[in-house]
Amino acid sequence: MIAESFKQDLLNRVDIVELVSRYVQLRKGGANHLGLCPFHNEKSPSFTVSPAKQFYHCFGCGAHGNAIGFLMSYAGLGYVEAVKELAASVGMQMPEWQPRSREEAQRRERDTDLHAVMERAMEFYRAALKNSPRAIDYLKRRGLTGEIAARFRIGYAPDDWQGLRAAFPEYDDKALVECGLVIDSEGKRYDRFRDRIMFPIFSARGAAIGFGGRVLEADPSAEPAERASPKYLNSPETPLFEKGQEVYGLIQARDAIRTANRVLVVEGYLDVVALAQFGIGYAVATLGTATTPVHVSKLLRLADELVFCFDGDEAGRKAAWRALETSLPLASDAKPIRFMFLPEGEDPDSFVRRCGKDEFERQVAQSQTLSDHLLGEWRAASDLGTAEGRSRFLVKAKPVLQKIGAPMLRLQLVKSVAELARVSQDEAERLLELNRAPAYARPAPPRIERSAVSLEWRLLARAFAKLSLAAEIDAGLLTRGDEESQALGELIALVQGLEDPDRLDDRMIAELIRDARHADTLARAQAHLRMELKLEAEAAIAEFREFLDALRRRESDDDLRLREKVLKGVASPEERARFLQRSGFAGQERPLK
Repeated sequence: MIAESFKQDLLNRVDIVELVSRYVQLRKGGANHLGLCPFHNEKSPSFTVSPAKQFYHCFGCGAHGNAIGFLMSYAGLGYVEAVKELAASVGMQMPEWQPRSREEAQRRERDTDLHAVMERAMEFYRAALKNSPRAIDYLKRRGLTGEIAARFRIGYAPDDWQGLRAAFPEYDDKALVECGLVIDSEGKRYDRFRDRIMFPIFSARGAAIGFGGRVLEADPSAEPAERASPKYLNSPETPLFEKGQEVYGLIQARDAIRTANRVLVVEGYLDVVALAQFGIGYAVATLGTATTPVHVSKLLRLADELVFCFDGDEAGRKAAWRALETSLPLASDAKPIRFMFLPEGEDPDSFVRRCGKDEFERQVAQSQTLSDHLLGEWRAASDLGTAEGRSRFLVKAKPVLQKIGAPMLRLQLVKSVAELARVSQDEAERLLELNRAPAYARPAPPRIERSAVSLEWRLLARAFAKLSLAAEIDAGLLTRGDEESQALGELIALVQGLEDPDRLDDRMIAELIRDARHADTLARAQAHLRMELKLEAEAAIAEFREFLDALRRRESDDDLRLREKVLKGVASPEERARFLQRSGFAGQERPLK
């Protein structure tokens, strides 16, 4: 049981208006907020949320309750799941309502130990910076002050193969390898980071979980292999750190993001630090990976405007297009996504130092909207003066528009596309096959009726905890023709074609499903596991097996009902064919008894 005192404390910390606004577009109406009810179809808003009472009520269908009840009804979560998600969103620790297994207790204790190792390493790097005139001189030449370096806890990894031995006399401790600080190769141990400026990466709770190391200027006297080392080197995937889920600088940027109601995504750690030094504190950076659905979902929760900043060269534009494709299913009518391109040869660090804060923020404010960027790219690739060019224009627009879940944004884009292609809006919608409902409507869990979420969806989301789980599902059990079943079937086929699916991290999985037929639903399920359910791997795997058992039991019941219909002679031709296929009688003409 969850203690009543914990529940009340949780409800006191959660703002129901903020919670409901993640999933329902609300507008202020007197003392309350109004919107269209998510639990029944309506054209005029009858759904109200009271900030004073922390309660919601629909005068149309009678749905009502508090924050926990809303999450249970909207996302189909159980009571414990809903409490767990709300608690995580406000940083509360769930009370232990059942004893931990021995393995779970050991794992949690191990994670605590690894956090302590990372903290000690960070302090070692910070102390090493103070004792390295060369590293200090480099940061000064880059224009960084001691104050900003301290704020971001920047350090320096000495040019020593076993420099960390000074901080860890027990240098053979396997925790150093688990944390990604030390490499153990053929019986030899050495520091992963050497002669690099060190940028700590923090979790949402402020704990150091990884590092990014940047080389200083190449030493002409260094060995060729050393001079050829990558400019940035990041921590590998560890029990504490997953690149596809984290961004650099979020802890330092959180207050500025809230104030500006905007988050700026840049590519380099030094870009984030330099912008913060110039008073532009709402910038974060991805960790050397392409933007993932988890990144976009996380950042859209923090602000009403998301701006991607890229170099203006060809590589920057390709990176922008990848970020755009990732963002499309998560875009919201109320939260614009923009794209800012710097002059060729410039990065945010150099641009803000050359032009100043005011000019940089003017460029941010004038950055391209998602729709302008889309239309501009399509126009550049098509000759709209010819019928063939306009046809090509429509072909390029079709798969992109089908991914957009924000209804008003999609409508405006369809109108623009129709005008440029010289067709009517109705013709455009028919040619682009847009009359069906979008697969993803908002950056939130899928809207459902009051019945529970389907088993297929639950299995699909949890399969991303360990990709090989998908191979355990018998595709023949997926008899529903809905999007979730089809997406799950596609994931099963993808996994079966991999030699070792569990070696894929979130970034690689996102790349795997990117061009899938049901890419939107697959990406939404992956983000749902990471951002909404927030289950640890063991819990997600255990739930997957429970739902798989339930799927098998459900199918057995379906088989019985189907057999009964066939024997009574009331089955349709399709049902009869399905029964014959399942029963192994396909192709035989003998009557069924």
